[in-house]
Amino acid sequence: MSIQYIILAIFTQIRSIFLTMKHMFAKRETRLYPDHSVYLSPRYRGRIVLTKNPDGKERCVACNLCSVVCPVSCISLQKSQNKFGRWFPLFFRINFSRCIFCGLCEEACPTAAIQLIPDFELSDFNRKDLVYKKNDLSILGTGKYHNYNFYEKTGVYNQIDTSTKNSAHSIPVNIKDLLP
Repeated sequence: MSIQYIILAIFTQIRSIFLTMKHMFAKRETRLYPDHSVYLSPRYRGRIVLTKNPDGKERCVACNLCSVVCPVSCISLQKSQNKFGRWFPLFFRINFSRCIFCGLCEEACPTAAIQLIPDFELSDFNRKDLVYKKNDLSILGTGKYHNYNFYEKTGVYNQIDTSTKNSAHSIPVNIKDLLP
């Protein structure tokens, strides 16, 4: 054991004591989470929700694009068709225990039905409770896109609303303006 090693060891001990004393009287870094809200960036991606049109009807047309682009295959749905010919998801499930919140499902959705909102409180003690179904995912509002209606933007004839039957055909379709 050399003299240089002993001096270095003593200096290290003194430095450790100094750092401990410095942090002992410093301001706490602990966040009191439930009492004080956490800052989330505006582009934070959290809970996945299914939104509705401004008229209150379901936006999802069960095109299955969200399930196809999901890298972990946590989305499953089955398409059905109503008497007017419009598609809707018979069931829609997301397994949040597998979801990585990448946002690809939101990017792929042509109708802006599936959206990620800044809610991160998804923990649960039972893994089966993290499988959210259509009723758990649906919200009453329109989400981020308040005035977006896929059928109005695309000019697709919607047989459900017979009052707009003629106006839907008269609107020219702008193919460059189909994105939300």
